[in-house]
Amino acid sequence: MRSAKRAILFVLALPLLAVLGLGLLLLLRPVPISNMQVLLNSVLGSSVAAPSSATVAQRLQAPPGFSVSVYASGLSAPRFIHFTAGGDLLVSEPREGRIVLLERSRDGVAGPRRALLSGLNRPHGIDIADGWLYVGETDAVGRVRFDEQQGRLTGDYTRIVTGLTGEGHHWTKTVRIGPDGDLYVAQGSSCNVCEEKDKRRATIMRFNTDGSGGKIYATGLRNSVGLDWAPWDSALYATENGRDLLGDDFPPDELNLIKENGFYGWPYIHGFGVLDPELGKGKDALLQTAQAPAFGFRPHNAPLGIHFWRNPAPGFERTALVALHGSWNRTTPDGYKVVALHWDANGDIAQRDFLTGFERKGDVIGRPVDVTEGPDGAIYVSDDYAGVIYRVARGEAKVSAAPVAAAPLHDERLAAMDAQQRQESASLGQTLFRQYRCGNCHDPAMATGFRHVHPLTQLGERYTVDRLQAFLATPTPPMPVFPLSDKEREALAVYLLTR
Repeated sequence: MRSAKRAILFVLALPLLAVLGLGLLLLLRPVPISNMQVLLNSVLGSSVAAPSSATVAQRLQAPPGFSVSVYASGLSAPRFIHFTAGGDLLVSEPREGRIVLLERSRDGVAGPRRALLSGLNRPHGIDIADGWLYVGETDAVGRVRFDEQQGRLTGDYTRIVTGLTGEGHHWTKTVRIGPDGDLYVAQGSSCNVCEEKDKRRATIMRFNTDGSGGKIYATGLRNSVGLDWAPWDSALYATENGRDLLGDDFPPDELNLIKENGFYGWPYIHGFGVLDPELGKGKDALLQTAQAPAFGFRPHNAPLGIHFWRNPAPGFERTALVALHGSWNRTTPDGYKVVALHWDANGDIAQRDFLTGFERKGDVIGRPVDVTEGPDGAIYVSDDYAGVIYRVARGEAKVSAAPVAAAPLHDERLAAMDAQQRQESASLGQTLFRQYRCGNCHDPAMATGFRHVHPLTQLGERYTVDRLQAFLATPTPPMPVFPLSDKEREALAVYLLTR
């Protein structure tokens, strides 16, 4: 019992310890910081409100012929995303310890959401193969039987790789099933720069799909978060976050072509053959064997998720999309966008912007994490800073910045109600809204104390009665689950959409 209490107290103290450690670092060694709020997001997971449709239309820019819209919002620091064969989107929420399922799109907006798996230890990477859903937790890899078409689990979740370490700087585990049918696991270093005690850190490992036969596949990878295989030759590429505290413009972040038994330099070598000023002394011989990056990103851009476009739009053949999370260890902000990497016939790589506008003159409204391709041909991008999934679609008009009608025409259920039914339902919903004091968080006129109010405006842009009713059944924390019947949830949804 005492050990359990100590463990709980330690977990509760982690945010305070992180802040104290950060403060001590800043006192002992001046560190360039792009944006303090972004730094707190990296350390504590703090976030900002999702941008309005007007802000999205004004700020976010995609190439000509593409439009940008919000697919889902109100998520808790969403990280990696993966579409099922049935068209549902799986989202990892590490800080909530769960994998969330967003039901297949209706009119370019996600359907109802529900927790598919919960009680996990900071789940991050997701993949599906041969009827199994694989999840990378911070200290393990687990899998469970999963019906993709129905979007439901058909067995018990089992950890098939255990004993992994997750402390220190880089706690995420990315899992992918390769074209060879093997399970690949990427895990970052425990530090900014050091010689690891656990030789599995700062590596990519390979296992059989049941978790057996594990071996280190590639080393010297400080923090490879995104993994994907080029469809034209099945070569494995990984993004790489370079070390900090060497100035604004060094070292470059990397894209690496991963080869079995390859060594990629860290912690002794950075970028294209530059020895580390602290640990690189006397390591000149390693320059002859270390693998050079396939491509260099700008320093501190923090490349995370990577996706090779399988069904590309014209002009995007042989292209990978990469989410740049954005800088914190830099005097001026940089990154904060999705870029397209184009391979030419000679294998040379060129970078072009694909989705920009998350940062403007130091004002940051989002931090891209992962990018994937939907069954509808659109590109989807997760943002753990604003809790949003964006949709970048071909040949569709941008979402209007003007508010939509309180009762959207496409909401068939609401449209089917006559005036009396709608009035009766809304009246009950208003009573429930007051009974459960929803206004304390959502109505400035009703809020008390020093609460931060989130007004419920323009709900019709994101919800129908069905979708809002489903959300009320399993709301996103910190919103509590109220003991409402189906009829009461429907009434509350009608009231919120017509008030």
